[in-house]
Amino acid sequence: MKKLLLATAAGALIAGAAGAEDIKMGISLGFTGPLESMAPAMRDGAKLAMKEVSDSGLLLDGSTVTAVEGDSTCADAAAATATVERLITAEGVKGIVGGMCSGETIASLENVAKPNGVVMISPSATSPALSTIEDNGLFFRTSPSDARQGQVMADIIMEKGINSVAVSYTNNDYGKGLADSFQAAFEEKGGTVTVNSAHDDGKADYSAEVAALAAAGGDALVVAGYVDQGGSGIVRAALDTGAFDTFVFPDGMVGTALVENFGTEISGSFGQNPAAEGEGRDTYLKLAEEAGYDGSGAFSAEAYDGAALMLLAMAAAGSSDPGTYKDKIMDVANEPGEKIMPGELAKALEIINGGGDVDYVGATSVELVGAGESAGVYREVSFNDAGEMEVVGYR
Repeated sequence: MKKLLLATAAGALIAGAAGAEDIKMGISLGFTGPLESMAPAMRDGAKLAMKEVSDSGLLLDGSTVTAVEGDSTCADAAAATATVERLITAEGVKGIVGGMCSGETIASLENVAKPNGVVMISPSATSPALSTIEDNGLFFRTSPSDARQGQVMADIIMEKGINSVAVSYTNNDYGKGLADSFQAAFEEKGGTVTVNSAHDDGKADYSAEVAALAAAGGDALVVAGYVDQGGSGIVRAALDTGAFDTFVFPDGMVGTALVENFGTEISGSFGQNPAAEGEGRDTYLKLAEEAGYDGSGAFSAEAYDGAALMLLAMAAAGSSDPGTYKDKIMDVANEPGEKIMPGELAKALEIINGGGDVDYVGATSVELVGAGESAGVYREVSFNDAGEMEVVGYR
């Protein structure tokens, strides 16, 4: 009898090993371009989740997970499409954390991911257009739509007693979507937008744009741009000419590079970006520190959650096939089920493998709504007299 049991156990081990695979997961982020300073921490977040799952040995009969990186440039849709095509057709990835910026995300999804049936979860593409895009159930995002950010930003500005603002936005899907969303929310609350104008990235001089903004006037300047590109150019020109001294910074501007670029010059300014508070975020920050990177970087936690959701969905579906596991992403992200925090992916896999349900909370208090996007929590920040960014609260 003992020999029979041993033989049965050995057979099970062989069967398990036979079912294992090396699952390649893509990371398509703007390692060059207007948000390049944010990309490394986002990559590290995604890779941390992949490593956690791979090390557990509990995914699909002990399958391993390998990250494959690609540069989307964040701004060049053609380059991003080529990157995602390489990840899918040459590397054979089973899912992609990305894109990073809204325009290149839309292009990559429509031109490559959707035709090839590959899941994408973006940690940072926030254009409202992505809420209604035809995606065949393949696109999700762990950051909220800018339709909500516009409302949050309007609330913050009005609460500070500022009733008129000028708006400068980067001339793409992200910038225009956010600027329009904000203007509608602000005016509905009784505020005045004196001008809502686009700026192009990559210019050496933004004095003409700032002159037009100054002529329109306003008690503050909303800069819906990119911190490593034209957004900082607009701020620099505004400061140099004295056109504005109070700035409002949405998510594309909120990062360490903003403080490094301007320091005390932007004291009294403020802004917001997606970031949750509580146990999940605190745990993630500790895990990131142990892994050797700063997890507080913008959208880093969202990237960790994006990778985790895809891998847990694979376990729930019993398959790494995107066409199969895509239908499980909403299930593992929401109730019912045992709540799962960062660092507990092995625990989640044990529950799923045992036939149970999980409710992935993760680093950003994940709750996917509507078309598979985050319901959204925003971190409000301000810039003090010492030139430091402080967290004021969460909304």
